[in-house]
Parts: sequence; structure tokens; C-alpha cells
Amino acid sequence: MSRIASLPLFHQIAGQDVLVLGDGPAAEPKRRLVERAGGVVVDDLARAIDEGVRLAFIAYEDARACEVAAINARCAGMLVNVVDRPELCDFTTPSILDRDPLLVAIGTGGASAGLAKHVRLRLERVLPDTLGLLAKALEAVRPVLRGRLPDGAERRRAVDTALREGGVLDPFDPLAHERVTDWAAGSVDPATGEMVEITLSSPDPEELTLRQARLLGEADMLLLDGQVPPAILARARADAARRPRDGAALPEADDAGLTLILRYRPEN
Repeated sequence: MSRIASLPLFHQIAGQDVLVLGDGPAAEPKRRLVERAGGVVVDDLARAIDEGVRLAFIAYEDARACEVAAINARCAGMLVNVVDRPELCDFTTPSILDRDPLLVAIGTGGASAGLAKHVRLRLERVLPDTLGLLAKALEAVRPVLRGRLPDGAERRRAVDTALREGGVLDPFDPLAHERVTDWAAGSVDPATGEMVEITLSSPDPEELTLRQARLLGEADMLLLDGQVPPAILARARADAARRPRDGAALPEADDAGLTLILRYRPEN
């Protein structure tokens, strides 16, 4: 299994105290970030320790002061972020693309904030401003969709089919949110099965085509033909069923959702 450098989480801090230490230009963006997420900024370490604050941002201009504050906060049980000192951090803050309530967080584990920013800027130009409206509309129709499709697997396949490239709710379509209500009510046929075969010649996931990467992320079932490299399988959905292709009975198309026959034939 391939490893990731850190565990990405979305931490809800609305109404909670968060320690932010420092008065320089590095501290102010952290204060704004905390307040933007609904947190309450605390700027006194002793008070934060007494009140059991759980998160701390440290942005002193003096390197030694940052190190001492980080030790004290961590010993008090806080998770610590020290600005521009990834070796002192328990967590890092990503570059954020906001399509409320949809958030895209881009991080490099402290390697390069500039790289994360410029990836975000590229995505800003690509992702429609209406993605947030689509997310809210999908949330609003959950009860309707559960009533029409009570089976969880069937419901998931219907959502996947609608959200796929070219689907009725394609996220890259700026008008997709306007069709959610009719789709949930059944104006669009439920998901039907599809089976796709792809053959890979490299164990490097960076050599996947855009289509192959998309199929891996959408497939409900993977039928593995050969020893498919773990780095490739790491790009698949975590809940996708996986079976060896040899001797496996093919699922009924109407029940399978998207089945991906994944064949690995390394180049000689």
C-alpha cells in the first residue's frame, strides 16, 4: 500500500477557542483563517493551557520563541502549527479553494506553500463557481433520494452515474445544480451497469491517463488481471470491491454499477 505524508482532515472549530501566538505578518493570516472557520482566537498561552485549547498556531518572528512555545503547547496536549517550520508542526494548513460548502484543500506537507497556492489558482479557473450550489442541492434532496432508492449501494451508483463526466449532474457543468431536484425525483433513469477494460503497462500512477484515473476513482468493482501494483490500486475508491479476474464470475450489469477490469502487462 502506498503511503501518504500526512492525514488530511477537515476539523470543525466553530465556536471553539484556538491559540494564535505572534504579532507579525505571519500571524495575521492564521487569525483570519481561524475566524473564517468560526473559531475564537486566543492569544495567551497560559489561558489556552488552563482552558484546554486543542489547536495552536505559533508565528513569532523569533525562532527560539517559536520552539519554546511549541514545546509548551504540545506538552499541554495541543496540536501545533509553527509557521514556516514544518519540522515543528503536528499539522500544516493547506491552500484552500472555497466553493462553500465544498472545499478543496491542497497541501504539500510543508514542502512548498507556493506550489500549493499555484495549483489552487489553476483549479480556481477550472472549477465552476456553482459547485457550492450543487453540493447544497444534493444535500437538500437526500430524503427524496433515500425514499426513491432505499438500497444504499443502488443509491450510491445513481449518484456516481449522475456526477460522472457528461452525467446529468456533471460537476463541471455550471448549470448542474438546477437539475438536482428533477433528478432526485426520478426524471432521470436510475444507474445502470457498465463494464470497462483497461490495460496498464507501467506501475507508476503518474503515467495513468486522465480517463484511467477517473475510472479508478469511480469503479464500484475492480477485477484484477495480473499483479496490479499497489500504487495503482491506491488511486481506486477505498470501498470498491476487489476480486482476481481469473475465474471470477462477471457481475450482472444492472447490479454492478461500474466494473473495471484492470489488466497489468509490464513493458519488457
